[in-house]
Amino acid sequence: MRKFLLPFLAGALLAGGGVTAPAAAQKHSDQESARNDARAGRVLSLGQLERMVVPQIERMGRDVQYLTPEWDPAARAYRLKFIDNSNGQVIWVDVDARTGHIIRISK
Repeated sequence: MRKFLLPFLAGALLAGGGVTAPAAAQKHSDQESARNDARAGRVLSLGQLERMVVPQIERMGRDVQYLTPEWDPAARAYRLKFIDNSNGQVIWVDVDARTGHIIRISK
């Protein structure tokens, strides 16, 4: 029984590691892309965008909390993730990284 179990477990561990590595590499690549675009002046920095957008969303009268950004290099836009603490609903705010204008708010 052990002869069959060990190769199976080893294969499962190797397969699991192979799934997470590309996702981590993609995340790093996206972050680097965003930093490079900001350094080159093609987009505003994430900090600048957060200072512009987060207060706007908070002024909408909701008990919201900012959670995390996601970068879309093709669109040169950020998707900012918020949670509405009054009902637990996730709110996505798409922001043009070149101008800081809100493109869309979706739930």
